[in-house]
Amino acid sequence: MLELEFTARDLARTRFALSLLWEVVASVRILKNDHEEHGLFRPWTGQARRRLAAAGLDWALLADLVPAPPRTVPLFVAPPPTTPLADLGVELAVLRATPVEQVRSGLDGRWAPRSARVEALRDDPRRGLAELAELVEAYWEVALAPYWPRMRSLLEGDVLHRARLLAEGGTDRLLNDLDPAVGWDSDTLRVRHLYVRGARRLDGRGLLLVPSVFAWPRVFSITAPGWQPTLRYPPRGVATLWERRTAVAEPLAAVIGRGRARLLAELDTPAATAELARRTGMTPGGVSQHLTALRAAGLVDGHRTGRYVLYTRTEAAEVLLAAADRR
Repeated sequence: MLELEFTARDLARTRFALSLLWEVVASVRILKNDHEEHGLFRPWTGQARRRLAAAGLDWALLADLVPAPPRTVPLFVAPPPTTPLADLGVELAVLRATPVEQVRSGLDGRWAPRSARVEALRDDPRRGLAELAELVEAYWEVALAPYWPRMRSLLEGDVLHRARLLAEGGTDRLLNDLDPAVGWDSDTLRVRHLYVRGARRLDGRGLLLVPSVFAWPRVFSITAPGWQPTLRYPPRGVATLWERRTAVAEPLAAVIGRGRARLLAELDTPAATAELARRTGMTPGGVSQHLTALRAAGLVDGHRTGRYVLYTRTEAAEVLLAAADRR
């Protein structure tokens, strides 16, 4: 059991943030470990593996830096975000600027990851960090960017929900509702951990709360000196993230047309033109015309993977579908 001891100053400085870099790291953990508890992510893992292979992306260094327990991910690989906004560019700039001594100390511990690639990073941190940042960016584009609109909607919705809890019931209600593994009592946040135990004082630094899709079903914490104390926890509704919506919302169909509404419903997971044509019975040409119109309206984005362009809904489309579903 990890016990985080709060003062009034810690409560005042507790805040939320999103981290794309952490989602990359946590998703690599899922891809590497085909464990029963990760069954929720199988619709994503199958597609992600195929896309990474099709793109020819060598993500071995990332895999090495995310070892199986009891070895740990070095903190510099996914540090606490410095801004509440989801911005991979900012996070990668922080990663590239990591002090050399911090990289080496993170790779020297008893439970640090071990491989020839990790040793090369330790021997030449400046070059290694630049290569790692490029790899993270490429991995994100192939494996996660097509899903980000849905992920972001879920994560931001969770933060808004927590804000309402704070307004309605104060800190007690906010912190007691984070996760079944987390409990708040007598100015102490107790977190059930597999490998971390003992009491930690926050010392006025506050706690950074980071909802994370790929953290599920666990919570992850940072309490090491020199880093912002951080708790990463699964957001509400993560189990529904990969569910497909195939029913056409009639109110939306009346506005944008049944064909386009059907395509938006089918894009719960990224898909190429030929796959959408097969699912819907439309001609590839008809699908292409509808996608062009939806893209021009800001409702669809395209992401190239190898020879294919995969289409996905934007956040604006998620809002439209959610509003139509409520009618």
